[in-house]
Amino acid sequence: MATQAADSQINHADAINYWESIEASDDDGMLGGFPYISRVDIQGSKNFLGKLGVKGKKLERAVDCGAGIGRITKALLLSIATTVDIVEPVVKFSSALLDHPGIGQIYTVGLEAWTPNAETHYDLIWNQWCLGHLTDVQLVEYFQKCRKILSEDGWIIVKENMSTHAGNDMFDEVDSSVTRTDEKFRELFERSGLKVLKTELAKGFPKGLYPVRLYALKPE
Repeated sequence: MATQAADSQINHADAINYWESIEASDDDGMLGGFPYISRVDIQGSKNFLGKLGVKGKKLERAVDCGAGIGRITKALLLSIATTVDIVEPVVKFSSALLDHPGIGQIYTVGLEAWTPNAETHYDLIWNQWCLGHLTDVQLVEYFQKCRKILSEDGWIIVKENMSTHAGNDMFDEVDSSVTRTDEKFRELFERSGLKVLKTELAKGFPKGLYPVRLYALKPE
């Protein structure tokens, strides 16, 4: 009997219900009860971007996809981009960013339903701890959207947990998400017409948490 694909169990309504139950005032709920990892997370992301040459002169425009309450936007993206757009389906999270300096367009919609402005091009598309809410098919479609709105010298960054379950993706009933393997991500990148220019495991996270991997992507 065939094993049910992990991503076939994803339910977007269940995921939204979970996140709507989370307190929007601080990083505790957003980081699953591990708010203290934020500093090492942000520093690791800065270091990774530095290796790509993203430092010094500010980028013109970035987008924070699955932005939550804007933790990454405030601590990282606004320091390297003049304007940061937001994609976040939970209203109470996205509304927390209204009128914040440097915030551009706010799309209160899931990544699978996001329709970017065709005339807007991004120098940096940041995806962190959010892609597990998309099925494999939706993720390929999403990456293909990202390709079309990336500036000529732009980067697509993916920073996600890695499955530790013997080469298989793992479904989490709590927030209706999937934790994928490195192999699965690479397969989906290839199907999307993206190539990996740099990748590394994040350092400094507590033992017992999933490994976290960063990917720097550009169109083939």
